[in-house]
Amino acid sequence: MAGEKVKQQRPSPVCCDAIATILDENDRRNEEINTKFNPVTGEGSVGDRVLVEIPDFPITRQWLPKEMMSVPLVKKLVKAGSIEQFVKDEFQDVEVVQDTVLHEKVIRQFTRLRCRYDFPFWAATLAHIKPKGGGEVILFRISRPQRKLLAALEQMRLAGKPIRLVLLKARQWGGSTLIQIYMAWLQLMHKPGLNSLIVAHVKDTAIIIKNMFERLIKLYPIEMLHRLGEAYNENEEKLEGVGGSTNIKRIPQRDCLIKVGSAERPDSARGDDYNLVHCSEVGVWKTTDGKTPEEIVQSACSGVLNRPYTMIVYESTAKGSGNFFHKEWLAAKRGESMFTALFVPWYEIPWDSEPFENEQARMEFAQWLYDNRMQEASDSDRREPGAYLWKLWNYGATLEGLNWYIIERSKHSSHASMASECPSNDIEAFTFSGRKVFDDEQVEKLRPSCRPPKLIGEIYGAWDSGPGALEHLQFNKEQNGRLWIWQDVEPDDEDEKILDRYLVVVDVCKGMTAKADYSVIAVFDRIWMMDGQPPSVVAQWYGHIEMDRLAWKAAQIAEYYNHALLVIESNTLETNNTRSEAEYILNLVRDVYDNLYARKQSQDDVKEKVPVKYGYHTNVLTKGEIITNLKAVVREQLYVERDERCLTEYMVYIQNEKGVYEAPSGYHDDILMTRAIGMKICYFEMERPRIRKLDYTPAASRQVISAATI
Repeated sequence: MAGEKVKQQRPSPVCCDAIATILDENDRRNEEINTKFNPVTGEGSVGDRVLVEIPDFPITRQWLPKEMMSVPLVKKLVKAGSIEQFVKDEFQDVEVVQDTVLHEKVIRQFTRLRCRYDFPFWAATLAHIKPKGGGEVILFRISRPQRKLLAALEQMRLAGKPIRLVLLKARQWGGSTLIQIYMAWLQLMHKPGLNSLIVAHVKDTAIIIKNMFERLIKLYPIEMLHRLGEAYNENEEKLEGVGGSTNIKRIPQRDCLIKVGSAERPDSARGDDYNLVHCSEVGVWKTTDGKTPEEIVQSACSGVLNRPYTMIVYESTAKGSGNFFHKEWLAAKRGESMFTALFVPWYEIPWDSEPFENEQARMEFAQWLYDNRMQEASDSDRREPGAYLWKLWNYGATLEGLNWYIIERSKHSSHASMASECPSNDIEAFTFSGRKVFDDEQVEKLRPSCRPPKLIGEIYGAWDSGPGALEHLQFNKEQNGRLWIWQDVEPDDEDEKILDRYLVVVDVCKGMTAKADYSVIAVFDRIWMMDGQPPSVVAQWYGHIEMDRLAWKAAQIAEYYNHALLVIESNTLETNNTRSEAEYILNLVRDVYDNLYARKQSQDDVKEKVPVKYGYHTNVLTKGEIITNLKAVVREQLYVERDERCLTEYMVYIQNEKGVYEAPSGYHDDILMTRAIGMKICYFEMERPRIRKLDYTPAASRQVISAATI
């Protein structure tokens, strides 16, 4: 392996062809990475290009954007074949002495046109930046990953659509720099009056951004801020303050504002009348002055109209799952929002590559990679197994990229730590540091079945508690209801009943504060198990509620779903209250609801007539069992999930240094625990659903009105 002395071995006859294929493919990938890119000539640049040759132009061969070919000046110049011929065709009566002046004017006008149509050309000739690591300012030559980002932005602009993008970043490769300079290009070269707002995560970053803009404008030619031929003063101000504010500047020649704010100072992030908004490092924004990241973003973007030449970009590295940035990424990825999702993996970043000492070393590494492609285990927490590296190869990484990855990985004590800086895909990017319990890719396989609920509301009975709580049950649609229904109850027929069909599992909250865990009532439909198919989540109640009210709410939902088996997790009750109170609440429901889960008793308990204990008790032993079982269920896709919030809980769930399973600080595992208990009961303690024929009897006194009948 790279970073170690690889034992030389002759490729076996069986895999000689495979190694040759790997090496050939690696050459192809490297050739693609090293494809010539010249932003000045346009060769290999972004978008569809047309080669134009003008022998008397300073750049004789230019690959111009296809859109530029419809401009009258360009069409005529291409048709003429040279500037000299173009001048003769257009100005037949002009004296020869003026030819040179006209020649220069054509060049200037053509160059301005290209600056307007060709961002890489404009950036490489007019936009100065300070390079990372210090040094003198340089002109901005965009890198390969920046070209991928630019292509996404230009696709929306050229289609006449508002530019809306969620950018998930790997290591620093200049994504935010490209966005900021692209906004400047729109302001300086396209439309006057386009106001821009950049919201960084902290004040110091906002200052860096402000300095970058000031540097760019300071070195920008004053004549390019005016129309061709328009009079101007070389000493006129190109950037002026506004109302004494230090974070708002105005370019008077373009009548546009540049405002810089930070999420840690929400008042500085108000958008007002802005057209271009860049929200930087959104994934690490914190609630400040009582304002959540969602509220800060809303304040920044509320004034942006849904029109062409407007722009909103949420850009960040991934910092955990379930936050605002993660939700926006998922919505964009699924096509549910007007935003485009863009991710650049580490292996598309040119400098994330390490060449081999010689060709022999490269061949030996290819051999090792192929021989160990099925190896699932690693002998060190600072190395990935061969199977993972083979997966990266199949993603598109080069052998040189894998060589770099192995060296870089040795700096990190866990895969999650490496993935947070150098993710290989968007799933991995949102991984949580620590010893993760569930594999992200296995969790992602559950996502296609997740969807918004069909119905939202609450179930009510004649009473809120007591015997009448289960009488005349009815579902009411409510906009802010806490019960989500993906599949409404299917009442039994008069002549037959499906036994052990529905299962209801309850995870009890520990308090009523906003930061407390949530109580969850999950409903599983097991009918599919009759045909060997997995059970499915069909409904879920989620919220904060007092424990006794939760017990009655759970009983109502269980009764609504055909008198389902009701399993109440009792650990929280028995921990936060006296044991007698826990038993009192459960026994209170038991007096009314007779299909309540009870723990199995030993023969000695039965002989000694020990009282039945209701509820599923989670402790160190049982929790380990149900989590281990749930890992297998997720891996084998043995149930159908509907709620994406559950997937977030899977992705952050860890086993800490003491071996305890838990959600990290700031996250929850309440939905996850209903799945863990539910799958244990579903597969190991309930009988398989079955049909029982019934003799006709008058309807029972209890009446259940399903949502489908409303």
